Amino acid sequence: MLLQALPLIFVLIGLALYTVLGGADFGAGFWQLFAGRGENADRVREQAHRSIAPVWEANHVWLIFVITVFWTAYPSAFASIASTLAVPLFIALIGIIFRGAAYALRAGAVSVRESATIDTVFAVSSILTPFALGAAVGAIATDRVPVGNAAGDLWSSWLNATSIFIGVLAVATSAYLAAVFLAADAAREGSASLEQEFRVRALGAGVVTGAIAFAGIFIVDAESHRLFHSLLTGTALPAVIVSALAGIGALALVYTRRFEQARYGAALAVAAIIAGWALARWPTILPGLTVYQAAAGHDTLVAVVIAVLAGAVILFPALALLFRLALTGRFTAKSTTSEAPPPGLRRVRPGPLARSAVACFIAGFGLLNVADAGWAHAVGIVFLSAFVVLAFGAITSTAVAGEEVELAPKQRS
Repeated sequence: MLLQALPLIFVLIGLALYTVLGGADFGAGFWQLFAGRGENADRVREQAHRSIAPVWEANHVWLIFVITVFWTAYPSAFASIASTLAVPLFIALIGIIFRGAAYALRAGAVSVRESATIDTVFAVSSILTPFALGAAVGAIATDRVPVGNAAGDLWSSWLNATSIFIGVLAVATSAYLAAVFLAADAAREGSASLEQEFRVRALGAGVVTGAIAFAGIFIVDAESHRLFHSLLTGTALPAVIVSALAGIGALALVYTRRFEQARYGAALAVAAIIAGWALARWPTILPGLTVYQAAAGHDTLVAVVIAVLAGAVILFPALALLFRLALTGRFTAKSTTSEAPPPGLRRVRPGPLARSAVACFIAGFGLLNVADAGWAHAVGIVFLSAFVVLAFGAITSTAVAGEEVELAPKQRS
């Protein structure tokens, strides 16, 4: 049972990360479109463009991750969703493609008019994509996607009040997240005027997003009373409460100019509402299809779990380093002195963490593949999870040791 549900938990985690990180990127495009006119508006657009430059491609890793894991682990559910919701998913894909192309072409613009056209394409795509994805989520949430190849209506499944509401809410949430993140970036760079610009935008977008969410309660109640009842009762209610409190807390932090803490509050608010949606439907994926019925075979699930956990050892340290460099301003810092190339790093021998990680991987892999008992699978998953944690620690400690070796000669000089 746990093995059948674990890939979906991975999918929900990936969905939350994409909503927060990818959503902030989409929101940056929103503010580029609605920056206004004049010199100050140009500075707002440039700040939005510059802030997402190091991470915008990396954030789409989570969308690829969600699609790949869900497709592999729950093929019948994926086929039903992809066929019935082909139109909004195609619109979202077109938006992502045009958005990426516009971002790449911006550096080659040779006139103000070309730059304005490219920025407009980028901004419109940044609004279109989260709306289409949100509408698709609304179709699933309201049970408008039946099991079967294109069994649902291609248009009414996502063009209805609840789906449109969730699409609009996705756009508003993206704008709010982006404003909070951009205010934090401007504060870090010491730009008081831009910090105030995005602070005002964050406060306004937060209030508007809250108002949309509150109004949506009545829409959901009218169209899908079952979903409404599930969100406000049982296991989903704590997640909804956490989301509301985190959202209010994030606004308070923005108001007091504590933008770095507000990043995490806003992210928690979004992640909690995704958790609430999942808990409200659990264990149902589609009408008449549960997680356990939709799951692929045992060997496939084992391969997915091992691939995800093993891949996390590479992915998480890489993304952690990327965001650390981005959030500390290392990509925008300008060197004022010319220095000789740093000396090479010495080899750091594997320590107890690395050896323990290998042992946990072998134990987890064996328990998931050799044993048939449910408790053995649970223990195997624990071992594989420990492998991820220990391997992450081993990689981090190796990187830190190497950095210390590199910095030591400079400190002595």
